[in-house]
Amino acid sequence: MGLETLSQRAYPPDIPRSIEIPSWRVEDLLRQAAVRYPDHQALAFYDQDWSYQTLWHAVLRMARAFQDRGLRSGDRVALMLPNCPQYVVSYYAVLLAGGIVTQVNPMLVERELLALLEDSGSRIIVAFDALLPRIEALRPRVALEWVVGVSFAGRVDRPEVLDFEEFLSLSSSAPPSAAGGDPEDVAVLQYTGGTTGHPKGAMLTHRNLVANVLQIRAFTPALQAGAERCLSVIPLFHVYGMTVCMNVTLSMGGCLVLLPRFDLAEVLRTIRQGVTNWPGVPTMYTALLQVPELAQYGVNTIRSCLSGSAPMPVELMQKFEAVTGAPIAEGYGLTEASPVTHSNPLWGVRKPGTVGLSYPSTEYRIVNPDTGEDVSIGEVGELWIRGPQVMKGYWNQPLETEATLTKEGWLRTGDLATVDGEGYVSIVDRLKDLIIASGYNVYPREVEEVIYQHPCVLEAVVVGAPDPYRGETVRAVIVPKPGVVLSRAEMDAYLKANLAPYKCPKIIEFRDALPKSAIGKILRRVVREEAERHP
Repeated sequence: MGLETLSQRAYPPDIPRSIEIPSWRVEDLLRQAAVRYPDHQALAFYDQDWSYQTLWHAVLRMARAFQDRGLRSGDRVALMLPNCPQYVVSYYAVLLAGGIVTQVNPMLVERELLALLEDSGSRIIVAFDALLPRIEALRPRVALEWVVGVSFAGRVDRPEVLDFEEFLSLSSSAPPSAAGGDPEDVAVLQYTGGTTGHPKGAMLTHRNLVANVLQIRAFTPALQAGAERCLSVIPLFHVYGMTVCMNVTLSMGGCLVLLPRFDLAEVLRTIRQGVTNWPGVPTMYTALLQVPELAQYGVNTIRSCLSGSAPMPVELMQKFEAVTGAPIAEGYGLTEASPVTHSNPLWGVRKPGTVGLSYPSTEYRIVNPDTGEDVSIGEVGELWIRGPQVMKGYWNQPLETEATLTKEGWLRTGDLATVDGEGYVSIVDRLKDLIIASGYNVYPREVEEVIYQHPCVLEAVVVGAPDPYRGETVRAVIVPKPGVVLSRAEMDAYLKANLAPYKCPKIIEFRDALPKSAIGKILRRVVREEAERHP
């Protein structure tokens, strides 16, 4: 029996198995909502409220400002911002102007930021004011022509930087020129380290992103157009936050409630404002459960929660649902799929411990990674995905693209999975050595390469170690060069200067030697098993 037939059996009757993807661009999702709900609240950011009419007007002005400064179709614009209204305005304005959004994590250090800006060739960057010194240090080495600064406390006053409001004010009064683009045009470069740890820009097209929005909406029919209030503490620069929080909520006329970081007190205050939908990660739900008398904070307004980016412990899911009454639907996705491909139905049969059923118009296979042949029900194999949300390929990396996408359009996920007799998929393990710490992807090879650049290091290996709060944490085992004394404080300071905080090893162990095979290869598996036995 094929997987398609299995999914048909278990699919809730009110969810279509396939949907038609219209020839829209991403900005059309917001445009249509602004026409239908002009006076509805689109954004809530602390004491700021933006209506759809106000938001769309700002997007039009920003798009014109980009075009007035020479932005051409296909040019890249980097966004390096926390969750804030300026991110939302800039994102849709870049797309409306015909550009491509380059997503940049604000936590990246200079070395990492340089790699992304060089690879993308971004001509403009919109960045938070605290990050501007980092950008200015790199500016002579990259293609940036304009730097636009965003401040939460007044104007940005730095040489060769335009304040966000100043950038808008300098635009002409004419509406932006029509981009005239095709839905198959690239909309976003979403960077992922992949198996190598080197940045690769997944090319997500307008069709990819629109398709995933419509798939999510079709799979969650009980979400109410024009009525949802979505708590967005997941970063919008992350593909999960971009699609599941921002694009989905704004496409349906809901209110996107923005928080720039996960601060427990702020989250509790925000929930009291009437949040109805919360896409999160397991560590966020864990933190909330530590709050005494949680019910008094108005959590009963939450009607639905989504969990992604890391495995959701069944016990945690059950405890959270018992306290809040809100069901959690654990799902699965990856950057290269815009990102969601599977989910447990929120108002159907949910199977804790699985990532649920495939989305409408999404095919999947579980194959023997060596032969490419389908495995039987219950057997472990590599999960392959095919659907309208699967990326176009990697930016300027044809060999990596060929290794990831088959000629028939299947995306090799690199994740090991099983499927049961009703089509519910469970993720078993990863073929890759990827570490997921608090929902962030950490690639061991990248961290190892930085460690090896320290003059006192002889050998190193990086693995994930179990962590009850973060899911996994980064563990580095280091062998110093003979006769050298290397302190933990020295290594911590070095790593902090060269890696984003979430990539820095929280556990560092110094040894005289590492386990190796007969031919001298470091046995990462042995170190990982040791970390699992002795976290």
